Amino acid sequence: MAAHRTAYERHAPHPRVVERALAGSEQSVFWLDDVAATSYPELTASTRADLTIVGGGYLGLWAAVHAKRRDPGRRVVLLEAHTIGWAASGRNGGFCEASLTHGEDNGRNRWPDEYDVLARLGHENLAGFEADVRDLGIDCEWERTGTLSVAVEEHQVGWLRDEPHFLDAAQVRAEIDSPLFLAGAMEPDDTALVHPAKLALELARVAADLGVEVHEHSAATALRRTTAGVEVHTDRAVVTSDHVVLATNVFPSLLRRNRLMTVPVYDYVLMTEPLTSDQLASIGWAGRQGLGDVANQFHYSRLSADNRILWGGYDAVYPAGGRVAARHEDRPASYSRLASHFLATFPQLEDVRFTHRWAGAIDTCTQFTAFYGLSHDDRVAHAAGFTGLGVGATRFAAEVLLDLLSGATTERTDLRMVRERPLPFPPEPLASVGINLTRWSLDRADHRRGRRNVFLRALDAAGLGFDS
Repeated sequence: MAAHRTAYERHAPHPRVVERALAGSEQSVFWLDDVAATSYPELTASTRADLTIVGGGYLGLWAAVHAKRRDPGRRVVLLEAHTIGWAASGRNGGFCEASLTHGEDNGRNRWPDEYDVLARLGHENLAGFEADVRDLGIDCEWERTGTLSVAVEEHQVGWLRDEPHFLDAAQVRAEIDSPLFLAGAMEPDDTALVHPAKLALELARVAADLGVEVHEHSAATALRRTTAGVEVHTDRAVVTSDHVVLATNVFPSLLRRNRLMTVPVYDYVLMTEPLTSDQLASIGWAGRQGLGDVANQFHYSRLSADNRILWGGYDAVYPAGGRVAARHEDRPASYSRLASHFLATFPQLEDVRFTHRWAGAIDTCTQFTAFYGLSHDDRVAHAAGFTGLGVGATRFAAEVLLDLLSGATTERTDLRMVRERPLPFPPEPLASVGINLTRWSLDRADHRRGRRNVFLRALDAAGLGFDS
């Protein structure tokens, strides 16, 4: 099958239009720029706790909040290496999904016998998330909008046709008007939108109000089992506790056994200036749904509270050597490609400018959804590998980790998804070869009307395939 140009390439604007749109943008995370500065003290003296949490992103913060809600008398210490929410939790798209399995297809392929339970638990988790936002007074710009998935190529229309809320070309353009949209499917109940940085900072506020001792600039450097409990070491102090939650996301795990379980994949994002009323009217979007296309290399998009458009995705870059580093965030080619695809999608917004561009590392594992485990005589619980869908799933994962540490058998701890570990990635340089071959193959599939090559079909057969 001959390669063809994608819709984004066929409708690409002139390079000068792309350059003009990006000219005034800052290499800075909009969400983090949009919140008032807060700070928590560094841990400077050794102490004793009942529970120590390593990581001040969503997973660690939810674990802290729910640990105190389960047992208000429990002494909880949370250690963050930098500042609350500075990494993935403060720079994602803000899509809070019901799915715990990175979509139905991935869940059914991996855990067919328990998928219906996983789907129910995911919807219960989203409802619980909404209840927590209300009951705890979390100001995170929560909007229960649903998601609109769109086809931008003819072969993708068939992928959506059997969806319950299928939209033809006219219907989808009545929702969000783009000449590229050929069909769509609406999921009205499965997604909420949040302000990512506000969510992180509000969870930290709630945790502190509940009595959690939050410490920033307190990187954990070592983990040791002793007769007194488990020691978490920082450069300046040691916290000894009965139990520990490791919530370090994409960063190197304190557990050697998990060093090959995740890899960092960089995702790139643009944010426009606020749209005028005329600009917004030109594209519709009155429902403010989350938006995504259904290609292998896909875009995701949404409106902010002040009617900016966030536009991200497509490029998913694994850096050579697999190391997390700020230098990987400045990738002009990715930002130019994003801007070109945005303007191809919304040619009526040719005069809109981008104010922010940024990137972040996603913790990817081979099952594309979180894995769990215990170590150090069942006193240390860990989870990682959310693969881009962690906004909602981290709340569920925090409850799983607390269940595991309690020693109780629950519906959550009985799940195969919780009990089984995925395959690790191979060491370098094999990881780079395999990941980049996968990325190249997915791009080729998008240029060959969705047809997957021999390599992707082999991954599918081995249970390692990825098509979302």
